[in-house]
Amino acid sequence: MLKNILNQSGKGSDDKALSNIRVLDLTRILAGPWCTQNLADLGAEIIKIERPGNGDDTRAWGPPWLPGQQTDRPADSSYYSAANRGKRSLTLDITTEQGQALIKRLAKISDVFIENFKVGNLKKYGLDYESIRKENPQIIYCSITGFGQDGPYSHRPGYDFVFQGMGGMMSITGEKDSLPGGGPQKVGIALADIMTGMYSTIAVLAAINHRNKSGQGQYIDMSLLDCIVALGSNQITGYFSSGNVPARMGNAHMSLVPYGVYPTHDGHIIIAIGNDEQWQRYCSVIDRPDLASDDGFTKVTGRIVNRERLDVNLNQTMQTRSSADWLEELEKNGVPCGPINNYEQVFQNEQVIHRKLKVDLEREDGARISAAASPLRLTSTPPTYDLPPPIVGQHTDEILQQLLNVDDEELAQLRKSCVI
Repeated sequence: MLKNILNQSGKGSDDKALSNIRVLDLTRILAGPWCTQNLADLGAEIIKIERPGNGDDTRAWGPPWLPGQQTDRPADSSYYSAANRGKRSLTLDITTEQGQALIKRLAKISDVFIENFKVGNLKKYGLDYESIRKENPQIIYCSITGFGQDGPYSHRPGYDFVFQGMGGMMSITGEKDSLPGGGPQKVGIALADIMTGMYSTIAVLAAINHRNKSGQGQYIDMSLLDCIVALGSNQITGYFSSGNVPARMGNAHMSLVPYGVYPTHDGHIIIAIGNDEQWQRYCSVIDRPDLASDDGFTKVTGRIVNRERLDVNLNQTMQTRSSADWLEELEKNGVPCGPINNYEQVFQNEQVIHRKLKVDLEREDGARISAAASPLRLTSTPPTYDLPPPIVGQHTDEILQQLLNVDDEELAQLRKSCVI
């Protein structure tokens, strides 16, 4: 629809998948920034609106801090930097009339407006969907909240941890209650935030395609609770089918055995047997023909029913050799298996290195950012990483001058009034 005046690198960007899309980004923390970073990786122009002064809350969520920063302003955290590459930062006080007017002027020349304020907060500033749609009827407006725009909980604040509990994830995560260490556990990443960012990305792209066909913009209502519930789909469908409430099983799998973590002579490895043929190959590798021929184990149903008896045997056998020895032999014979890596080991893995899953960027103030690359692999329009996470307000003058033709005198007045 709209062409960028500038792209991320200042060069032509028509070869990027979303090079014709400008996004006005009024998000902070993680779910919203994760969505807009996805769009940035695909070539969209992202204008990140931040509060004058400190900017996005997560800039201060350290340590760890970005290494190499040489500046007199507060350091930026690695947390902030993980979700904000590819964006330009415009500091703007949206509580002021002048700030609101500038947002509306930017909305007129933008394709997408994304925000994650509490329900109703932007309406009091005249920046809600109905107000922005008057400025740009074709705008795609995406709101990201904890509980959605309606319902009895819609005005509650929400945090990832809360949703992992409320949405069922913690009821199936963690060791069995009957074993040492049992009890509810959250996933080690902010799963509700990340998945809401991913689902929001899908919704925005769908709305863009719909607008390309119909010429119509639309409103998108994204909820962290909705997304974390949807993520449990296979467990939920099983519950609706059987009436049995899924429970925590540690590293075990409800429908496959052996499928879990097994102790070796010097650590642990993962064994993931998906069918009876793989089971036979596994028994051959570990030299347990007695298990392969046992009528209680030959079929997956029997292995599920006799899970405890089988695991006693496997735990004893797997402890006789090192992790490296087992992995080599199992992989050689096509038995699904793998190590349990920490993140240092992840980025030493030859496949991870080959796939270029680490991206290194450097800011103009000397800050160095190393992060996970986008997993998207498009042959014609691959993700690009032209801009590091911005310094707060780094592009304020540039954006206002080049997109809105704000002159030096008006810039000085806006800065004096603390609007920018």
